[in-house]
Amino acid sequence: MALYEYIALDAHGKQKRGVIEATGQKIASRKLREQGLFPTKLAAARKGQERTRSPLLRKVDAVSLGVATRQLSTMLSAGMPLDEALTTVAEQQDLAQLGSALTRVREDILQGSAFHQALQAHSRIFPPLYTNMVRVGEASGTLDKVLLQLADFMDGQARFNSQLKAALTYPILMFFVGSGVLMFLMTFVVPKITRMLEDLDQALPLPTLWLMSFSGFLAAYWWLLLIAILLLAWGFRRALATEKGRLWFDRKKFSLPLFGVLGLQNATARFARTTATLLRSGVPLLTALEIVQSLLANTYLQQAMTKVREQVTEGAGLSEPLRETGIFPAMLPQMAAVGERSGELEGMLMKVAEIYEHQVQTRLSGMMALLEPLMILLMGSVVGFIVLAILLPIFQASQGIG
Repeated sequence: MALYEYIALDAHGKQKRGVIEATGQKIASRKLREQGLFPTKLAAARKGQERTRSPLLRKVDAVSLGVATRQLSTMLSAGMPLDEALTTVAEQQDLAQLGSALTRVREDILQGSAFHQALQAHSRIFPPLYTNMVRVGEASGTLDKVLLQLADFMDGQARFNSQLKAALTYPILMFFVGSGVLMFLMTFVVPKITRMLEDLDQALPLPTLWLMSFSGFLAAYWWLLLIAILLLAWGFRRALATEKGRLWFDRKKFSLPLFGVLGLQNATARFARTTATLLRSGVPLLTALEIVQSLLANTYLQQAMTKVREQVTEGAGLSEPLRETGIFPAMLPQMAAVGERSGELEGMLMKVAEIYEHQVQTRLSGMMALLEPLMILLMGSVVGFIVLAILLPIFQASQGIG
């Protein structure tokens, strides 16, 4: 991505200046026209400016954006003008990039831009879901309520993601620490002990011979293993960079034992909650599906959503195309069908999201509760084998002396 400076005219003939991010000059020009701006001058930003603006291109975490959105909603519901509310919220931000973005959004609004158009210039901070909901709120005159819904949505997503990360942190940390300890034992401690055992001048037990062989291999060829791991990681990354490789990996993720089901349920909950939030805010179904498709972050699901959108465009409802994909759990199309018949599609989708979020949390907690003792048992078994392999020849030697 590159930055382009522009001078443009809006629909009222007012001149506007700014910076837009795009992969090329033609793309930048097209983005400006989509925003209702007609560029009269468009050139690549100078490197100095690009460095000063780079903080605005970094993503802002959902928690900080949710807090700022809730503050903005509260001020607007109290009757404060939008420009004053943006100034107040920007001054309260600890993140410089979020505060700077809100300040520039305010400047664009004062120059005549709509709120959602000003947000689109900072797409790295304000995702399409955010700008589309704001656009609907502006059109319906319920901007404060829409912003409150956005804040609730982002807080819920951030809370759910933090619970997932917290549940996975301990087992992952334990795995790496345990692997590091075992590697240290096998490459530095065990070789010194086995050299002492060789001096006993006696036939060594089979477990001891296995331990010595494996330890000797690691001590001599650890660098080869490291190179092999790095090559595998490089090859895997190259494969994921291709369209076929990424599609294959994203499809296989849902076939993994235990974690595949969790991943699919998590994606289903994300799809249902995001779609319900957009529909509840007044975003049309096709637009909502387009936004959700970009948020799924899985090419296999995105490919399926493309087919769903095509069928919805042709006049089909949502439930039947979802069922025909054969990917999502059966509850999603069933509840969507109930919602379509009753006119409460967003309510049914929200219930689906709550059900699967609860299932993911419950199953993950149960798996982690089981995984922790299993990892301890596995690590203990490996350490026990090492101790046994070392002590067996010592016991044999002591019996021979006796």
